[in-house]
Amino acid sequence: MERRQSGEERRQELLRMIQENDRPVTGTQLAKQAGVSRQVIVQDLSLLKAKGYPVVATARGYLLNDPVLDGTRRIRKVVCRHGYDQLKAECDAIVDEGVILRDVIVEHPVYGFLTGELMLKSRRDVRALIERLEETQATPLSSLTDGVHIHTLEADNEEALDAAIEALDRLGILVSELDV
Repeated sequence: MERRQSGEERRQELLRMIQENDRPVTGTQLAKQAGVSRQVIVQDLSLLKAKGYPVVATARGYLLNDPVLDGTRRIRKVVCRHGYDQLKAECDAIVDEGVILRDVIVEHPVYGFLTGELMLKSRRDVRALIERLEETQATPLSSLTDGVHIHTLEADNEEALDAAIEALDRLGILVSELDV
């Protein structure tokens, strides 16, 4: 009789499966490979994240993001304001400059800062986000704050970040840049 895998063993296996993929892995794929329900996967990944593992849920699936900022990666935060009609243009403007759109942050009057992880790296990722919002009829976090939100941007160099921020300014949605 085959020994059943413990929860901790399964969670380590999930980390390995995600790490070995160069693209996000869906919860359904992980559930099938692990032989458990998708709900178990969601719980396992939440536990891993709570333990400090860099598990990120994106519109296209799960991935690991280990942001080792060893002097080669640059991070900036920007404040933007716009409606849903400019969401795609905003995201495209950022990723078109080779910049990763890591998250969206809003300041809720009751709950404080709420963060949604995005990890958008390409127009394909942006398209998947928009499709997921439409499929689920969900609204962006910025709808809670009259369109005001913060993004964390990541790039290989300052020039790419400058170009992305200039593109946001040209779109008329940049409010300010924050000191990180």
